[in-house]
Amino acid sequence: MYILVVTGLSGAGKSNALRTLEDLGYYCVDNLPVGLVPDFIRFCSRPGHSVNKAALVIDSRGSVFKTDAARLINTLNMAGLEYEILFLDCSNEALERRYNETRRRHPLSDNVKEGIMLERAMLQPIRERANYVIDTTNLKPYELHRFVERIREDEDVSPFKLVISSFGYKRGTPMEADIVLDMRFSKNPFYEPELRGMSGLDEAVQKYVMLDETVRFVFDDVENMLDRLIPKYIEQGKRRLMVAFGCTGGRHRSVCAAHEMYIRMKDKYSCSVVHRDLQLEAAEISERFGENKE
Repeated sequence: MYILVVTGLSGAGKSNALRTLEDLGYYCVDNLPVGLVPDFIRFCSRPGHSVNKAALVIDSRGSVFKTDAARLINTLNMAGLEYEILFLDCSNEALERRYNETRRRHPLSDNVKEGIMLERAMLQPIRERANYVIDTTNLKPYELHRFVERIREDEDVSPFKLVISSFGYKRGTPMEADIVLDMRFSKNPFYEPELRGMSGLDEAVQKYVMLDETVRFVFDDVENMLDRLIPKYIEQGKRRLMVAFGCTGGRHRSVCAAHEMYIRMKDKYSCSVVHRDLQLEAAEISERFGENKE
């Protein structure tokens, strides 16, 4: 049996994620106390039961049972099951806004700001062990649905996952990134009219960016750095590393960099690539300039 533990900050979208997993055929349980996880596993393993994948929402509400992340991990390890952890994160400002809109009480405090800070500290150990971290700050429900769907789309469960992302600084640095690299030192294809409507996935843009010798040196250095660091991260028990490349809009230079690094790393580790702002920037360029050459 495979178990996906869904956890994260209150208000970050765990209920929406659980509904998506239900649609994908997961046996889902919300707010399960860690102390009952062994009983749940035994229940699902009884002869005649057909539960082969389950999703468990475990979060700060379980604090009333005096449980912690270490106990959860130990429980799952002792069960000898295949499991992964999905952590939903969100900016403090967005969480406060959501609580104000719904007028709900934070589970840890009557003061929303205080509750968010307490919860971040409580959940940090399990965030560090997460296989997947999704920042829902700017995600619409259907976008979160797509992210959750992609988690197991290839049914490829690896003890270590390398995620390579592109983003635009004008929309903020991704909260889930472990390493952030700034591509704004290189020439911007946006200012070349024939390249503006393209993206870093187009060969013409890639050739333009790679003409800069410094860019090529940086890619070599980043690849060498990851080759040295990833085994050390794995030794420390880290199961997921996200490397994010940023540029101004998240359409040209950062996309080119993320694509290039994915090509270099995909045969070394279980690897995926995410272009966070590519479509948003495409729509904005099309609106401003009346063109979209993708």
